[in-house]
Amino acid sequence: MTMLRPAILLFILLALITGGLYPLLTTALGQWWFSDRANGSLIIQHNEIRGSRLIGQNFSDAGYFQGRPSATAESPYNPMASGGSNLAGSNPDLDKAVAERIATLRAANPQASRNVPVELVTASASGLDYSLTPESVAWQIPRVAAARQLTTDQVSRLVAEHTQKPLVSFIGMPVVNIVELNLALDAQRKN
Repeated sequence: MTMLRPAILLFILLALITGGLYPLLTTALGQWWFSDRANGSLIIQHNEIRGSRLIGQNFSDAGYFQGRPSATAESPYNPMASGGSNLAGSNPDLDKAVAERIATLRAANPQASRNVPVELVTASASGLDYSLTPESVAWQIPRVAAARQLTTDQVSRLVAEHTQKPLVSFIGMPVVNIVELNLALDAQRKN
């Protein structure tokens, strides 16, 4: 019995620290230092939540840039069911899906080059990617410009404005946030 009492007290102390104090401390520090990120990096326009800077959305209209395909369960870009398709590179179903995506993209982008960027036909591990490389976005510029009755130069400038470059070039690559870019296209139409 003498050994049991210190074990129980230590268990209670560690449970309070790891189950109460530590979560409260990290939540408070997150809210204090990174409030926007800790609350989901939400995009708010006119007091309405339009999405998150960190979760892709399903844009299918010709006037919008499309992100990577989503393989989430039930519906594309479902944040409650994040996950990839788990199909191996040798799986015929993956080959068929990629071939269908290529055909769909070529039909929707007849003025673009025949070489469809890989990231436009393959889903990511999360299925929720919010960004593309500038090259994959540039491949879609002619379609978006034509659908919105803008020049390709106007759309290219908007893409350049929304290209996020890493602080140091060897640490990452430039990306374009598709959700923010599409919202900027909508805002430009209203002006």
